[in-house]
Amino acid sequence: MKRILSILILSAFALSRTFAAEANTLTAAEKSAGWKLLFDGKSLDGWKPSENKGTFTVQDGLLVAFGKRSHLFYEGPVANHDFKNFELQLDIKTFPKANGGVYFHTQYQETGWPEKGYEVQVNNTHSDKKKGAGLYSIQDNFEAPAKDGEWYTMRIKVEGKHVQTFVNGRKIVDYTEEPNAERPPNMKGRLISHGTLAIQGHDPESKVMYKNIKVRVLP
Repeated sequence: MKRILSILILSAFALSRTFAAEANTLTAAEKSAGWKLLFDGKSLDGWKPSENKGTFTVQDGLLVAFGKRSHLFYEGPVANHDFKNFELQLDIKTFPKANGGVYFHTQYQETGWPEKGYEVQVNNTHSDKKKGAGLYSIQDNFEAPAKDGEWYTMRIKVEGKHVQTFVNGRKIVDYTEEPNAERPPNMKGRLISHGTLAIQGHDPESKVMYKNIKVRVLP
């Protein structure tokens, strides 16, 4: 019995090492298609956190957002961290009370909620009725697209004024920004333009994990 238990433990350890090796890498086909990794699974190289910098950590190949409000802005070399037309893909796992977001066409700011760019919501069971993959306060989604505790893949595609989001291949948002779009005073910067990407740490009770963060620049 002890021998069997030892074999099971060693097998689980080997599987965990295999998982760590496979995560945060690109296949030959992805490289050929123009995908670029934004997170190496080992460090926050290429990323810059705002206030409460300890909210973002790297654990076992995963990017973990867990702590006081903070935003992690991409400032790495891909596209000189200035994206216009692109596809962004992330694997995400939420936990109960998780509330986060992924920003695009934004820019670094030291404190507060990002004033520039769109936020794609990350939320499956938080009390906020605006659920995951919706364009926050622009074209919201009110149905949880996935389950807490399970990995899912979110993809964001921006071409011109057209924004689409997908969860596990299912389209959630299909939005085209109207010409001369008007926004309320607290959302003046929520417009299609260009800029970097950011990941949100929402509050001390919110825990979200990310891996396989990759982007493809489109014409």
